[in-house]
Amino acid sequence: MTLSERKCPICRKPRVTEFTPFCSKRCRDRDLLQWLDDGYALPGQPHDPEDFAGHEKSNPQDD
Repeated sequence: MTLSERKCPICRKPRVTEFTPFCSKRCRDRDLLQWLDDGYALPGQPHDPEDFAGHEKSNPQDD
């Protein structure tokens, strides 16, 4: 299957170069919303949200 034959992963319509790999801005935005609303997940151990809030973990040597 060539790149031009692949379909939009959201609605399965033909892709448009401007929005690749999607067919439109609407589908591109729907995909982004899925990521932002935790609709997609990557495999692995869950992380503590505090790790991403800019908090530094204490150094075990400091204890």
